Amino acid sequence: MEISELSKDLKPISADTRADLVELRLREYLANKELRTGDVLPTELELSAALGVSRNVLREALSRLRMLGLIESRKKRGMVLTSPDILGSFERVLNPQLIDTTTLQNLFELRLVLESGLADLLFLRKTEKNIEELEAIVDNEKFIDDDVFRVNSEIAFHSKLYEITGNDTLKRFQVMLLPLFDFVLKNENRSVKSKVSHADLVQILKEGTKEEFVIGMREHLRPHFELLQK
Repeated sequence: MEISELSKDLKPISADTRADLVELRLREYLANKELRTGDVLPTELELSAALGVSRNVLREALSRLRMLGLIESRKKRGMVLTSPDILGSFERVLNPQLIDTTTLQNLFELRLVLESGLADLLFLRKTEKNIEELEAIVDNEKFIDDDVFRVNSEIAFHSKLYEITGNDTLKRFQVMLLPLFDFVLKNENRSVKSKVSHADLVQILKEGTKEEFVIGMREHLRPHFELLQK
């Protein structure tokens, strides 16, 4: 690619500009050129000349794009555009010990909203085997007599719901949110009871409608929503 061609898409950056502006320009370039996964990018020499920055500054910006999973270097091809793992960075940093209480609550609220909206996918992709697996989880709950087993059952049941959706992003997100159960335990009000149990939800999923499931799940999660109002 000729430098003159690049100059039409990339504007020079002043010498005192930091690498974050170079990163921004590169991301704008990728978007404006409508590049797709696997497309080859200009070389470092071409990019640094078009942007008017040193290769050290350019490399710092490129390293950020690599960390985001937007580009990678391949033998005999150079830099290519890649499909980023949108949840990868989130997975690496989602540790309750490193997150403040406000953020933990925000994530828990996100989980509640997600589970309130699973009905469409559940009814689209449920199978008899799925129902049987949920019933088995519910049967095991009859023998639960302490918090550890109760939490494990809660995790098993709701994880199965995410699995039934068949949506890989939702399933990964559920796994990432598992550490939040400790946060839930510390903040829940055991005196507030829901009128809809796991067994009730399974029955609705088995013989009811999507609309009934939405109402049932909302009631099942009501104690958590009420806690947010305090």
